[in-house]
Amino acid sequence: MTDKEKDFEEEEVTSAADAEVEEESTSSDTEIEDKIAKLEQKLEEQEDQNLRLQAEIQNMRRRNQKEREIATRYRSQDLAKEILPVIDNLERALETEATDEASKNLKQGINMVLDSFYKALEHAGVEEVEAEGQPFDPNFHEAYAQVPTEEGQESGMVAQVFEKGYKLHDRVLRAAKVTVTE
Repeated sequence: MTDKEKDFEEEEVTSAADAEVEEESTSSDTEIEDKIAKLEQKLEEQEDQNLRLQAEIQNMRRRNQKEREIATRYRSQDLAKEILPVIDNLERALETEATDEASKNLKQGINMVLDSFYKALEHAGVEEVEAEGQPFDPNFHEAYAQVPTEEGQESGMVAQVFEKGYKLHDRVLRAAKVTVTE
């Protein structure tokens, strides 16, 4: 073999070896690119999950804050419901007729206690539901009976209140028990 033929043969061997190396590097580059793509996708999923968890935490904080505000706003609801029958009884006691000085003094003391209850309820946000002479509202009034309309009265109005109604802010604690005109 001549030197040219040897050189040519060496070039072919070198070219074949280079082609194999290139083929291996191309396949390894593809594998690396696939791995990079998978890792990038996994990173995006983790970032998305992280953002969702942060949003969920913020929602939980807002929900808890709102629940605390509601609990604070209506904290006196149960106590007020327990006190309302006491107030009713004190009002009934004041309706009795006082004949002697001792009963007048007792009645005056009961009136002072009742006023204290009214102030305490007002301070807690409890208000009496307006009823007599108002249009009947089933959200605030409970009809016990219907009475015929008298001269000057409109139909569907509260004629008489049997038991006062109360509300705490916007919640009805007890509906007013009333009679309604026909």
